[in-house]
Amino acid sequence: MKWFQGTADAVRQFTWVFEDARNKDVENILILSGDHLYRMDYMDFVQNHIDRNADITISCVPVGNSRASDYGLMKIDHNGRIIHFSEKPKGADVKAMEADTTLLGLSPKDAAKAPYIASMGVYVFKTDVLLKLLRWRYPTSNDFGSEIIPSEVAEHNVQAYVFRDYWEDIGTIKSFYDANLALTEEFPKFHFYDPKTPFFTSPKFLPPTKIDKCKIKDSIISHGCFLRECSIEHSIVGERSRLDSGVELKDTLMMGADNYQTEAEIASLVAEGKIPIGIGKNTKIRKCIIDKNAKIGKDVVIMNKDGVEEADRPEEGFYIRSGITIILEKATIDDGTTI
Repeated sequence: MKWFQGTADAVRQFTWVFEDARNKDVENILILSGDHLYRMDYMDFVQNHIDRNADITISCVPVGNSRASDYGLMKIDHNGRIIHFSEKPKGADVKAMEADTTLLGLSPKDAAKAPYIASMGVYVFKTDVLLKLLRWRYPTSNDFGSEIIPSEVAEHNVQAYVFRDYWEDIGTIKSFYDANLALTEEFPKFHFYDPKTPFFTSPKFLPPTKIDKCKIKDSIISHGCFLRECSIEHSIVGERSRLDSGVELKDTLMMGADNYQTEAEIASLVAEGKIPIGIGKNTKIRKCIIDKNAKIGKDVVIMNKDGVEEADRPEEGFYIRSGITIILEKATIDDGTTI
């Protein structure tokens, strides 16, 4: 098995699962993407596919002009059949993919704001159709959206399934950052607290977070953290994080740590002039993603005051993408550093 070259290649490498005798009665295959945030009833999606006798069904959402070129765009007829598909078009090709999104149930006002129909990259295929496409018709194609779907809308019954709830593609640094921090809002568009559709995570068996004289506003704090006389605003603090006195964290996603360091270990590191995992005294951080097990010293300033949009400084422990500073996993940021 080799590293996946695209969505179609990833599925092709596992077609042996579909061809196994134990799965011979499986009539439809649901294909999901791993970098999206949404909550969907897949049974309804698959049933819609079956009811329409579709060969392929693609889940879709209406989108506006600003992000249309980030997605595969489609046009549909009055029966919901996809009649044209273009993967991430640019320039004039984007305008050509404008569609009447009132067909999706939008009001004329909302349709004017979102005149494109975007693929979510979530599919249902008839099993025999999927195997035929991957094995015989497109044996070397790597991607569904750019190489297979555009041609097959004319050859097969390809239907659109309209998804009417929150959905966000978090495949870029900015979208990942924005989607995470949006969870800190008082009434977020997406939340984890719906008792009818709960989210289950692997148990960590960590103690509660310990908070000592801190100011915390519009933030999410994970388990097992040590927060001492610090200020946290519009931020997410991951498990086992350590924030020392005087730390100011704002508009920041801190991923946390995989292991604890004892007080004795921390004292020993500091005595040797080294920096323990976490954030040291009087450090100020804004608009940042801090990856796991990062070591940020005292009196550090991470604010990107010059407004740099893109920068590659891996030797210094960080990148900047879309104006967001990313501190690398296990990076060490020395005392007094300014970024």
